Amino acid sequence: MFVVATIGNSVIIFTIKTGASLHSPMYVLICAIAVVDLTLPVLFIPKMLFSLLFDWNEIALSDCLVQMFFIHFLGSFESTILLIMALDRYIAICNPLRYNDYINMTTFLKLSVAAFIRSGLLISIIIILAGSLSFCLSNVIEHCYCEHMALVGLACGDTTKNSIMGLIVVFCIPGLDLLFIFFSYFKIFSAVFKAAAGKSRQKAIHTCGTHLIVILVSYTLALCSFLAYRFGKSISPDMHILISVTYNIFPCCFNPIIYGIRIKEIREKILRSIKITKCNVMSIKVTSITK
Repeated sequence: MFVVATIGNSVIIFTIKTGASLHSPMYVLICAIAVVDLTLPVLFIPKMLFSLLFDWNEIALSDCLVQMFFIHFLGSFESTILLIMALDRYIAICNPLRYNDYINMTTFLKLSVAAFIRSGLLISIIIILAGSLSFCLSNVIEHCYCEHMALVGLACGDTTKNSIMGLIVVFCIPGLDLLFIFFSYFKIFSAVFKAAAGKSRQKAIHTCGTHLIVILVSYTLALCSFLAYRFGKSISPDMHILISVTYNIFPCCFNPIIYGIRIKEIREKILRSIKITKCNVMSIKVTSITK
C-alpha cells in the first residue's frame, strides 16, 4: 500500500504541475491533498519496515515528539483540505454564478493560512504537554509510530490535561470539519435532487457520493482508533496498530483514484503522457536499429 500511495500521489502531483490547464483552484486542492498523502506515509512506514526487518525499535523522546507533531499536523491539515473541497463543490453546484467570486487563489491562501495556524497551534499544545510528562515506568510504546495517546499512556503522573486537550483537538479540527463537510454535501444533494435531472443528476450523485464514502471510511477508522485508546482497554495492541495504520494509509491509497484518476481532465493528461512516453521509446528503438 505504501508503494501504491507513493506512485499514485507522485503521478497526480506531476500531472497537475506540468499541465498548464490544470492550475485552477480545484486542481490545486487535489495537488495539495496528494502532497499530504505522499508525505504522511513517509513519516512512519520506512521506520516501521526497518523495525520489522532489522529490529530497529529505538527512538529518542525528542524524535518521537517531532514525528508525532508532523503526523497529527498533516492529518489535521488533510481534514481541512477535504472541507475546502466540499465547500468548492457546494458553491460550484449550488451557486455557480458566484463561483469565481468565492473560489480563487486569494481565498485558498487565506483558508490555508487559517488552517496552518489552527492545526499548528493546537497540535503544538498537545506536543508540549506530552513532552512535559514524566516517564518512570515502561518506555516501550505499543505502536509502530509515536501516537499521542500511546505515549501519554506510558506516563506515571497525572495525564488529565493531556486527555482533555486531546479531546479539544479532536473536536476543533476533524469534528468541526466533518460537521461542515456533511452540511455541504447535504445542501449539494438537496440542490441536485431539486434542479438536476437525467445524466446531470446521476453524474453529481456518483461523484459526490464517492467522495462522501471515502471521507466516511477515513473518519470512521480515525474515530475507531480514538475510541479504542480511551475506552477499548480490552483491545489488543496489534488491533490498535492495525486500526491506526489503516486510517493513516487508506486515504493515501484511494485519494489519487477518487480525486485524481476519476477526473476526466487528469485522466486524459496521464494517458497522453503515457502515449508520448511510448512514442519516444519506440523512436529511440527505431533510431538505434537504423544506426
